[in-house]
Order: sequence, then structure tokens, then C-alpha cells
Amino acid sequence: MKKELGVVLLITFGMQGFRSLLRLIDALLQPAPLNEQSVQLHPAQTTTWLDPLLQLSSAAILIGWGLLVLLLLDKDGIRLPKLRKLDVPQGALLAAVIGLPGLVFYLTALHFGLTKEVVPNSNWLSIVWSFANAFAEETVVVFWLLTRLKQLGCRAWVGVAASASLRGSYHLYQGVSAGVGNIVMGVVFAWVYQRTGRVWPLVIGHFLIDLVAFLGYPLLTALR
Repeated sequence: MKKELGVVLLITFGMQGFRSLLRLIDALLQPAPLNEQSVQLHPAQTTTWLDPLLQLSSAAILIGWGLLVLLLLDKDGIRLPKLRKLDVPQGALLAAVIGLPGLVFYLTALHFGLTKEVVPNSNWLSIVWSFANAFAEETVVVFWLLTRLKQLGCRAWVGVAASASLRGSYHLYQGVSAGVGNIVMGVVFAWVYQRTGRVWPLVIGHFLIDLVAFLGYPLLTALR
């Protein structure tokens, strides 16, 4: 099981976190402060008509990560709980609790030079990316990771700390505050999962947070 942890993290969000840290260090070494730099969440991969296909294939890789860990858990008889009607309003509540303060936190951090200006895409692909991010992160970083750590005998708080730290690490490329903000989100999401055993409210909440962020970031920046 420890080998599984190492391999899965190496090919998914563990390596993403390491690369994100390197990108933050590189940004901090630049002459311009962080708030005068920008980062595009999902930049165009080509100027031709192939870009939507490349974007979709990249999003499919994230979904594949989630399906991979679900397959590994399924071998132990652990399955993703089915989607319930109640999961939707619970997810919306999570999105409101985390997402709205998060937008304000982002704008404040941008003002004090603790984060880069986020330049998201505003086309229909934002919906695909929002789902891919939400599905991959909540299945890998919460459902799979917390399950495996529990099986290894780790205490609940250790699982929460590990999950939240991992979530914060792969957002560091956006700036210091992005890492801190996602650690807070990670603590809340991991705690909710440990209390309820539900995954879909996390996926739905994350999806809504990302979707609102795609619209809210440029709007808030324009109002600065």
C-alpha cells in the first residue's frame, strides 16, 4: 500500500505540487512582484482548431487520475458512493462557504502582492476543466488518500493535514496566498468527508467554486 501511495502521488498531484513549488520560486526570483505577474489557468495549447481537442485531452488526463484511484480502491471492495439528490444542495453550500470568501481573499492577496493575477478562460471549456479538476482532486486528494492513510493506521488529523497540504502545494504556482487558501479549503473538505463519508458534495462544491472563479476572478480584477 505504501508503494501504491508513492506511485500514485508521483504520477498525479504529488509531482504537480513539486512542480508548482518550483514555479513559485521562479516567480519570486523575477524582478516584478507577484501581483504584477499573471498566470493563465488553462492557456491555449495551439492557435489552430486543434486547441479544443488538446484541451479536452488534457482534461481527460485529470479524469483518468480519478478513475485510476477508484479502480485501485474497488479492488479492496471500496466504491465511490452513489450520487444522491441531497448531494447537490450540500455541494452548493460548500461552494458558498468556501468560494465567496475565497474570491475576496484572492483580491486582498493580489492587492498586497501575495499572488499572481489569474487569467482564466471564459469559454465553454471552462465547464469541462471545472469538472475535471473537481473530480480528480476530490477522488485522489480526499477519497483515495484519506482511505489509504486510514488503512495505514494514521490518525484522522494526520489525514486531514496531509490532504490539505497536498491540495495547497499544487496551487502554489498561482502565488503564496493560493497555497494558503487551498490548504484552508483542504482542511474543510477533508473534515467534511471524514464526518459524512460523502464524496459527491465535495465534487459538486469544487465544480461550482471553479466555475464561479472563472467568472469572478476577471470581474473582481476589473473592479480593483
